[in-house]
Amino acid sequence: MRIIPAIDIIDGKCVRLSKGDYDTKIIYNENPLEVAKSFEAHGIEYLHLVDLDGAKSSKIVNYKILEQIASQTSLKIDFGGGLKSDDDLRIAFESGANQITGGSIAVKNRAIFEKWISEYGSEKIILGADAKDEKIAVSGWLEDSNEDLIPFIQDYQNKGIQYVICTDIAKDGMLEGPSFDLYGKILEEAKGIKLIASGGISTFDELPKLAELGCEGTIIGKAIYEGRISLKQLEDFIIRK
Repeated sequence: MRIIPAIDIIDGKCVRLSKGDYDTKIIYNENPLEVAKSFEAHGIEYLHLVDLDGAKSSKIVNYKILEQIASQTSLKIDFGGGLKSDDDLRIAFESGANQITGGSIAVKNRAIFEKWISEYGSEKIILGADAKDEKIAVSGWLEDSNEDLIPFIQDYQNKGIQYVICTDIAKDGMLEGPSFDLYGKILEEAKGIKLIASGGISTFDELPKLAELGCEGTIIGKAIYEGRISLKQLEDFIIRK
């Protein structure tokens, strides 16, 4: 299972929210590149970089930070937040993204998201399936949709999607543990999907459980920043694999 730390960006700074609520913002570091370099120094190869300003403004905003991290580390970055147009996608890939994650766009403009899958290939495009009570949420989680989570994933699986990041919004940033039951259900019903678990990771012991469940990767945010999981523990986990 891949270990994928998260850096969320607002105003160029590394922050975390709780349940996607912008009013709960905590700034953890003024310098995202410094944070990324500390991940890399502990043997981490992957990074989940989220442009929270972009998610709110419906266009890519913090691409300069993406460019900075991509050019000064060897981390493989998946980038999301506010990618709404062909131009946004071009900027993201030109700025050094290895993959992009599309969430709101996959709900609100299926035609363009399906075009991205066919143009760039399923290795490059990740489906962001963020859910509240098993319903998809969009626009930086500020809006609910009527889309049911698992049929939504299955539908895009039929369109060629391989990778899905699923965040249970109720768990995100709460340090109360991930949604093991939900992930088990997804893996059971969407056979063959490469599921990346996100939201609620609070202790190191949860990681082997997610691996055993069959998750392809896990995104860890606040647990790192709050010192619940150390980078040394993650380094050891990666080496043991």
